Amino acid sequence: MTISFAGKVAIVTGAGNGLGRSHALELARRGAKVVVNDLDGARDGSGASSAASQEVVQLIEEMGGEAISHGANVANFDEVQDMVQQTMDKWGRVDILINNAGILRDKSFSKMTLDDFKLVMDVHVMGSVNCTKAVWEIMKQQNYGRIVMTTSSSGMYGNFGQANYGAAKMAVIGLMNTLVLEGAKNNININALAPTAGTRMTEDLMPEEIVKAFSPEAVTAGMLTLCDEDAPNRFILCAGAGGYSSASIFETEGCFIPKTSQNPETVRQNWALLTAQENQQSLLSGAKQGEKFVMKAMAFMKSQQQSQQQ
Repeated sequence: MTISFAGKVAIVTGAGNGLGRSHALELARRGAKVVVNDLDGARDGSGASSAASQEVVQLIEEMGGEAISHGANVANFDEVQDMVQQTMDKWGRVDILINNAGILRDKSFSKMTLDDFKLVMDVHVMGSVNCTKAVWEIMKQQNYGRIVMTTSSSGMYGNFGQANYGAAKMAVIGLMNTLVLEGAKNNININALAPTAGTRMTEDLMPEEIVKAFSPEAVTAGMLTLCDEDAPNRFILCAGAGGYSSASIFETEGCFIPKTSQNPETVRQNWALLTAQENQQSLLSGAKQGEKFVMKAMAFMKSQQQSQQQ
């Protein structure tokens, strides 16, 4: 089955270079009309230029596709709204949003300034929030939308020197998890991509031969499965160097401790039981955790009542 985006309109943030560029080109190659967004600053977020995004537009047009560029800073909601309005004025809809824009300000937490922490959070978290908010009502009215958040193994598992980046990349997972619930009735699917690619974000973090193996195109091949009509929902796809896997958050079945024994010593004594992985599951919402614990408490109370009656 061929995955096609014919008739769809896609916005790709940070699309002037690296992963975003690869995403934009392949979406266009498969029929999408593409908004190529890029502030085109340095890797740390400084500076701005439209050269890179305009080059991507030119490449798309040369292959017979349709595209426009926009230099919105995703951390600025007014600029994002202008980008979305221009998209609506030209094509009348927005079907796909790829939240890809990002910067790095890597330092150990001891040496990292709060300004560097906040800036990374603004671009990755509020950038994703701003772009998603700007298209949300449009997608609801269309009764169709596909949104991809860009997360990272640095967020899911940690990475030295990336406290700001890791915090931001886990935050977008929380954003996805809630928006999945709110967008379900309007056919809005939200997924997350955890990429490893050789881009200017990582070029001096890995040897040159490794960078070449981690091509952006390999990641894009996976990303496209997250934003077509048959896309999954609430899926975290990990991709890099031709490897593809999924990541999930599971919660163990756990245990119940009666009120008279609810102290840290008893919790520690039950550590093996509360960490046992049998019957662990991925919860569909935060409320499901509370529901599980309430059911355990009710089951305990019922057993106590039955014991007293016997």
